[in-house]
Amino acid sequence: MHLSSTSPNVEGGFSDRHSCLGSSFGYPLTTSPGIASRIPRGRRMIVVTANLSGSLCFLPLVLSLGSSLGFTRSPPTPSERGLLQGLRIFNLSSLDHGEDFSSSVMDVNKMIEGNECCERLAYYGMSTNLVNYLKSRLNQRNVVAVNNVTNWSGTCYVTPLLGAFLADAYLGRYWTIASFSIIYVFGMTLLTLSVSVQGLKPSCNDKDVCHPTSSQTTVFFVGLYMIALGTGGIKPCVSSFGADQFDDNDEKEKKKKSSFFNWFYFSINIGALVASSVLVWIQTNVGWSWGFGIPSVAMAIAVVSFFSGTRLYRNQRPGGSPFTRICQVIIASLRKFNVEVPNDKSLLYEIEDEESTVKGSRKLDHTKQFSFLDKAAVEAKSGEIKRSVDPWRLCTVTQVEELKSIIRLLPIWATGIIFSAAYSQMGTLFVLQGNTMDLHMGKSFQIPPASLSLFDTISVIFWVPVYDRVIVPFARKFTGHKNGFTQLQRIAIGLVISIFVMFVAGTLELMRLREVRKHHYYELKHVPMSVFWQVPQYFIIGCAEVFTFIGQIEFFYEQAPDAMRSLCSALSLTTNALGNYLSTFLVNVVTELSTRNGQPGWIPDNLNYGHLDYFFWLLGLLSVLNLGVFLLVAKWYTYKRPVASG
Repeated sequence: MHLSSTSPNVEGGFSDRHSCLGSSFGYPLTTSPGIASRIPRGRRMIVVTANLSGSLCFLPLVLSLGSSLGFTRSPPTPSERGLLQGLRIFNLSSLDHGEDFSSSVMDVNKMIEGNECCERLAYYGMSTNLVNYLKSRLNQRNVVAVNNVTNWSGTCYVTPLLGAFLADAYLGRYWTIASFSIIYVFGMTLLTLSVSVQGLKPSCNDKDVCHPTSSQTTVFFVGLYMIALGTGGIKPCVSSFGADQFDDNDEKEKKKKSSFFNWFYFSINIGALVASSVLVWIQTNVGWSWGFGIPSVAMAIAVVSFFSGTRLYRNQRPGGSPFTRICQVIIASLRKFNVEVPNDKSLLYEIEDEESTVKGSRKLDHTKQFSFLDKAAVEAKSGEIKRSVDPWRLCTVTQVEELKSIIRLLPIWATGIIFSAAYSQMGTLFVLQGNTMDLHMGKSFQIPPASLSLFDTISVIFWVPVYDRVIVPFARKFTGHKNGFTQLQRIAIGLVISIFVMFVAGTLELMRLREVRKHHYYELKHVPMSVFWQVPQYFIIGCAEVFTFIGQIEFFYEQAPDAMRSLCSALSLTTNALGNYLSTFLVNVVTELSTRNGQPGWIPDNLNYGHLDYFFWLLGLLSVLNLGVFLLVAKWYTYKRPVASG
């Protein structure tokens, strides 16, 4: 691949459409797996990671740019001098000029983690206490409020499919993040207005009973689903954008990439910590206007910061529609239904270039599974390759292996749905369970039930460094694996832990109901049983997150074809969507079956008459069955094998 130090375009990397952002945007940028190791240091080039949404949230992590990365470059512009001077004020411009690229990438990637912190603060600041807003201000019943939250949460994890497709096929990750972030800000703004402005917010009487109109409810949900659309362009791209900065052909950088996913998730939970503590308290004790307004400002800062770093990004050129390439393999295979695949797999069609037909992507080695698809790479007629190749009739081995990789991912993907259904209870039934308990912390202070989720966040913040610095080195001694565990082993450990979460939550509810029946507390709003009994279930589910969710992020990134990484990241996120939808389905079915013959059901408005513990037992049983299925498909799984660079 040719890299020019003077041209504003880099083959396989950067497109001139970015120049519309202004004359200050003048560096040739590229990102291709393995390309970093081939960039001459003498070129006038700066190759850095993305300064994603909201560096002000994590300012101490922002590191010096430009020459600090060890690359020579032209004199700084006035705006650059201002930025660097500002960084020096905070004593942040401290990287040595002699640092190698690997070290610089790791340091600059901290910017991604800090910016993601700010965006997640906005998201969780709005969503953590959402079920209580729906109940108290929109006057919705328990089942309706829970279903609305899970349906919306599910949508937030379906829209990434759209964002990922646009990123991989047409826009690239930069433009996808940029455009959807603006939609996100508009949604947050509309949501804030709907809880603040007279006429848009519901009117409430002296007893704090609200009577929303249909139009007020509609405005609120329009803002809510604009956020769901906006997050669809950010979720599938941001972690991949950071991981792309590492050279897969450099073992040191490849090893550090696994650590990046840990600390990336750590930064998410820093934002969630502020949201579930400070912002939930503000929403409960100060007002919803401030409680939703602060997250809106945080997201606006994130977007401004993202655009301010535009000239520093390392971008990958979109590879065209992944669905088209998948369809080409299927059609070509069907057309050659009667053609035999040669025993010598070296006879299958593959281009001779180091990279695949998709610029910036590595070629993949042939694997034995799904051999029918190999027919797409068989040269059916002599001399077919000498003529111009029709991809609907003849596909490369790499293109066939891309489809095989996707197919192999699907069973692993499906086993994440039950885990996500169990995890989704933290924002719904865990909160409703907490509403019925003693909320006092001291004599006068009452903790909002939704704030208990901060113990999940604290758990993640605790377990990420423990996993990265203690568990991995310890496990490495026994497994010999560079990351301590394989990605599938890590996911499996999290699935085991999630089973305990449901049984702990069910046991707590059983204890609470015994107190209700023993002392006839049926009409008591808060049973004299401290809400802090919920801490273990929140802490354990945080541990499960560190193993399963981070394992899934890394697994779907690593096992995805290079040109489909955003799409596969979005695919992993859809397990959250389907988990939320499954939770909604289970709640509806359980409610329908358990309320027959005039019974209050498992999840009535007054949980003192219900059997919420039964629902937790149900999820625990489903989790056990899910673990068994996962172990079977994990044993069958074959890892992707990229062709080594020459």
